[in-house]
Parts: sequence; C-alpha cells; structure tokens
Amino acid sequence: MKLPTINKKATLDKDLKKFVRIEQATLEVGQQIVKAGIGLLFLVVIWVIATIGYYDVAFFPVTKNAAFVVAAGIIGGYMALNIGANDVANNVGPAVGSKALTLAGALVIAAIFETAGALLAGGDVVSTIKKDIIDIAQMPDAKTFIHAMMAALLAAALWLNLATYVGAPVSTTHSIVGGVIGAGIAATGLGAVNWITMSKIIASWVISPVLGGLIAAAFLAFIKFFIYYQDDMIRAAKRWVPVLVAIMGGVFSIYLVMKGLKKIWSPEPWIPFAIGAGAFIFFYAVVRPIVNKTAERLENRRKDVSILFTIPLICSAALLSFAHGANDVANAVGPLAAIVSAASSGAVDAKVGIPLWVMIVGAVGISAGLVLFGPKLIRTVGEQITRLDRARAFTVALSAAITVIVASALGLPVSSTHIAIGGVFGIGFLREYLDRKKRREKAEARRAAEAIANGETGAVDWGKQRRKLYKIRGRKLVRRKHLITIIAAWLVTVPLSAILAAILFAIFRLFT
Repeated sequence: MKLPTINKKATLDKDLKKFVRIEQATLEVGQQIVKAGIGLLFLVVIWVIATIGYYDVAFFPVTKNAAFVVAAGIIGGYMALNIGANDVANNVGPAVGSKALTLAGALVIAAIFETAGALLAGGDVVSTIKKDIIDIAQMPDAKTFIHAMMAALLAAALWLNLATYVGAPVSTTHSIVGGVIGAGIAATGLGAVNWITMSKIIASWVISPVLGGLIAAAFLAFIKFFIYYQDDMIRAAKRWVPVLVAIMGGVFSIYLVMKGLKKIWSPEPWIPFAIGAGAFIFFYAVVRPIVNKTAERLENRRKDVSILFTIPLICSAALLSFAHGANDVANAVGPLAAIVSAASSGAVDAKVGIPLWVMIVGAVGISAGLVLFGPKLIRTVGEQITRLDRARAFTVALSAAITVIVASALGLPVSSTHIAIGGVFGIGFLREYLDRKKRREKAEARRAAEAIANGETGAVDWGKQRRKLYKIRGRKLVRRKHLITIIAAWLVTVPLSAILAAILFAIFRLFT
C-alpha cells in the first residue's frame, strides 16, 4: 500500500504565511495600544494644564467648582482628539487618495494648518450654544448649565469615537448640536429648544451632500468633456486648467474671508466677493504661463494632464484645514470655555472669552487626534469610497468651498463633512453613469454592425433594442457598503448624541 506523499514545502509556506499574519496582527494591536497610550498621556497633560490654568494671575486658587473645570478640560481634550481623528480626513483625504500627497505629508500639512487656523483665526470669543439651538435663559442656575455642557461635550466625543471606529466620517457640528439638544431638554424641557434652527439643521442633512455632490460632478463633467475627451488634451488643458485653478483661487479667497477669518474680521458682504474676483484675475495671470510651460513636457494622456492639478490640490488641502481649524475648534472649546466662565462667575453668558489654555487644548488636541487616529478615515475618504485621481480630488475640494459659500450666503447651516463626502459620492456616481452610457453605446454599435453583417434589410426596432440595452449594467464604481454605513451614521448622529447627552446629564446630576 502506497502512503500519500506530504508536500513539506507547501506545508512550510502555509505555516510561514500564518506566522506573518499573526505577526502583522500583533504589530497592529501594539500600534493601537501605543496610540491609545499617547492619547491618554495627552489627557493627563490637560489635567495638569487645567489644574494650573484655574489660578488667577496672582496665583490665588479659585476653589469653587474647580473639579468641574478640570473634568471639563479633560473632556474637551477628548473631544478635540476625536475631531482630529474623524473630521479632518475630509480636508486631506482626496489629496491622499489621488496620490498628490503622501499620508505622512498630509498629516504634517493638516496638523500645521489646523493648529494655525485654531490659534490665529479661532477668535477670542465664541458662542457657548452652537447656532443658538437652546435658550440658555431657561437654565435654572450655573451648576445645571455646567452639567448640561459637560454632558453635551462628552456625548459628542463618545459618538465621534464610535463613528471613527466603524469608519464613518460624520459631522462634528451635528454631534455637538445633538449633545446640546439632549442635555438642554433634560435640564429645562422641550421648550428650551429652538425648533426653527433645528429644522434648518435637519434640512442641511440633505442639502449639504446633495449640493456638494452636484457641484463636484458638474466640474468633473466639465473636465471630462472639455479636456479629457478632446483629441488634443494638452491643448485643451492649456486653455481650461488656468481657468479652473483661477476659479479655485477666487473661491478659496472668498471661503477664507467668510469662514476662516470670520471670528477676527467681519467685512461688508461685498468685500469677500471683490477679493475673490481680484484673486481670480491674479491666479489666472500667474498660473497660465506655468501651465503652458509644464504642458510642453507632458504626453497627450489623462495621467499626464492630471499632474497639472497637483499643486492646486495641495493648496486646497492646506486652506481647508486652516478654515476647519478656525471654525471647528469651537466645537471642542466652546462648551469648555462656557464651563470655565460659568464656574468662575457663577453666571450663564451667551458669549464668553476663551482662556489661552483652553484654545491650546483644542488646537493641539485636533492635531494630535489627526496624527494618532486620523489615517483610518483619511484612507476611507480618499481611497475606499471611490477611486480618485487628481482631477477628481480637485473637484471635491472646489465643491466643498463653493457649497459652503453658497450656503452661507443663503443662511443655511451646512456640514463641511457632509459636503466633502457628498462630493466624493457625486463624482463616483457620475463615473458610474458615464461608464454605463459608454457600454450601452458600444453594445448599440455592435448590434448595428451585426444587423448589417446578417443582411437585415428591415428596419431595426431600436426602441426594443434600447430597452434591452438599458439593462446593461456598468461597473460599480462606488462601494455601496461605505455608502450605507455613512448615510446611517449621518441619520443617527443628532438623535444618538442627544439621547446619550440626556443620560449623561442625569448621571452628572445624580453623582455631583
């Protein structure tokens, strides 16, 4: 009887592969533990800063409500970490996905400009209640207000942490809005909520991604039809790329004035648009000769033409990060500053000043969260939803700025996260539509050729043929798994944050 032979080499290779997988999994777990440890160390440092920062200039300790201030400082730092981990990915994800920036380069640029935006343009006064969603006059006392703000901040941070874990980019603004609503209702009842403002926020769930997707798809269609589909792409690029870059320069100039600098400068409404027009002319004059010179070294193919969008894309990532830091740092430090003010004065104010240590907590926390935990969401936005080249990523960045400007002019509260993700989905679905259309046209041409080859002299029922051709499906260029996950996360952000904040408020009231 012949015994079966054993392939020792195959067995050894299989064992080696298992060992490599175990080693990789162990390394990943170790890296996560190290990152969590660094994040915990950051919170410990905040504990020290909050303790020291709660002394006046004469170093006289103000002991009243000091424990609340220290606890709120730690919660605010935790919130800032989660903002960096989740929200900043929308600014740099498309640039990373298109290979215009490496992941390390994107982290460095975003960290620098997020911090600069928060510290230079974050403003020294913030509204304690985001977008006036509750009436603080109905708060019975300062302690109740402190409990409510701590509950709102912690609820928003916990939800952002969970969303980052499952890989869903969500709106930090909506998270803190939900937290404030839940804590406000728990503290004062339903009458405290400004339901008109809430209706606008709910409308923004639809308006933000749809508008961002439509604008991004429109610009991508323009690039395809006027550049990529031309026989001489280089000539077309020389004509239109300077115009597109100049549009981006003008739009981002308006965006920077309206959003990035709004807390330190409030110009007349016409000034940002005048600045934008001047920026358009300036960038067109500067970019056109550069594009003409660069295009001479390029081949007549899409990959080469897309190189022309590299520098504008990097600049857009930096400017989006600056504006994000200037605006969204308030989501972390606004409630924290309100708690510090209420704890110090014993009164509840609609607007409060921001102590320097509070602003540093927000700025450094966002950057730390980005570097430690941001890569996961950056890859999701830039690579896993749909494939991005530099032209597509350019349209996402441009649509984000334009949508925010249009919404601000109309008085609509929109989410920059929803806009950016909507832009990514918009160009993905446009690609699917064009791919399906191309396949149908090829099938129709093939059917016509077959009819001629077979000697079919009668009229072809093209209505019937087109009904058949309509069933031809193109490739799925947008991953439905991410689409479903992200939409579900968007829908539950406000209600889930609100419920969690109400529960936390009850716990704080019970034990403090």
